[in-house]
Amino acid sequence: MARFAASDDNRAMPALTDPLTDDELHTLEQLLDQLTAPPPRARGKTAAPAETLEPLDLMMLDGYLCGVLLQPRPVPLAQWFRHVPDVDGRAAPAGYPLAELQALVERRHAELDRAIAQRQWFDPWVFELEDDAEPLETVMPWVAGFATAMELFPALMRIDSTESLEPLAVLYAAFDPEDLEDADALLEAIASLEPPAELADAVEGLVNSTLLLADVSRPQPVARRPAANP
Repeated sequence: MARFAASDDNRAMPALTDPLTDDELHTLEQLLDQLTAPPPRARGKTAAPAETLEPLDLMMLDGYLCGVLLQPRPVPLAQWFRHVPDVDGRAAPAGYPLAELQALVERRHAELDRAIAQRQWFDPWVFELEDDAEPLETVMPWVAGFATAMELFPALMRIDSTESLEPLAVLYAAFDPEDLEDADALLEAIASLEPPAELADAVEGLVNSTLLLADVSRPQPVARRPAANP
């Protein structure tokens, strides 16, 4: 597992669950953006350039990590991280600082894991779009990342539980209904919801739905009461 080296001023290395600083978040964004740059064409070559990768952006990454963490069984790092640099799991180019990317992503993964396990509020990585953007439009990339995790790791969606329908509806309400094929129960639940009026309401819906789904796929153990004295 990669770790950042200690800085020259001898500050302690960040703990695995420490939130990323603004500078680290900016570095993570740059690392992801770097993967979308077309690879350099070898001098003298006339063949078509190699296909560029499709990494998750910051908002999609956050929703994706929540989707990964909501699986009923832990998804191994090697399985979920390979889809971060490229959604199809293609390898990063030679020389790319993959260890640095992994270290930052693992920090966010661990932070979210602790919040979900303890059913605590977390701040989703949701960034405002244009002033006239609807709340569901703004959170759509986060939900798209969550849906990507559901496609790659479908164990949560296979749990037959009525308790998961409403939180899933809150999340998937960001999609166009035409994109939700063969999901009649989900579409019916979405139709019964009142769209969020403010972005804060939509963000709250992301967090609440995540924690409600955790009750389905990662139920907390019930504390046993001490036996009564005879």
